[in-house]
Amino acid sequence: MYDRFSGGRERALRTLERAFAEPGNAASAEAVWVAELDGEVAGAMAAFPVDQAAARARGFLRLALRASPPWRWPGALWLFWLGGRASPSPPPAAFYVDALATDRRMRRRGVARDLLAEAERQAVQCGLPAVALDTTIANKPARALYLSAGFDEVAYRPAGRGLPGFVALVKPLG
Repeated sequence: MYDRFSGGRERALRTLERAFAEPGNAASAEAVWVAELDGEVAGAMAAFPVDQAAARARGFLRLALRASPPWRWPGALWLFWLGGRASPSPPPAAFYVDALATDRRMRRRGVARDLLAEAERQAVQCGLPAVALDTTIANKPARALYLSAGFDEVAYRPAGRGLPGFVALVKPLG
């Protein structure tokens, strides 16, 4: 989705690099955890309390638009608007995992589970009773991971308007 939003892989990587350095958005350093394995970056997760999601998403949008040529703005705004409606809304009292990625070479070695465990620790630290996330309906490996980690599938949104279908998952804590 970052590639689509930014207009290609290179633009997406540059946008994410800028976002990481700028506080207050969905991909800024204070919301990102990085997992290492054998001295290499193996995965990353962007996560924060649900009540911060809208402000962080707007912060990311502003940053991305500043770095994009004006003719890309309508498409980016359309995708931002659609994306906000495509996935089911997480419960308001939850810690939201906005993005979770593992390097293909490092998969099936516990990296994603470790990042999910960190999301649980952060939720507890914030006094939140659950961790929430979403993924595409077609992402069967991710769904299997989340279910085996104790998440429940709680809502579905069908594919439409050029976006895939989504499933929302929640793991109650405590």
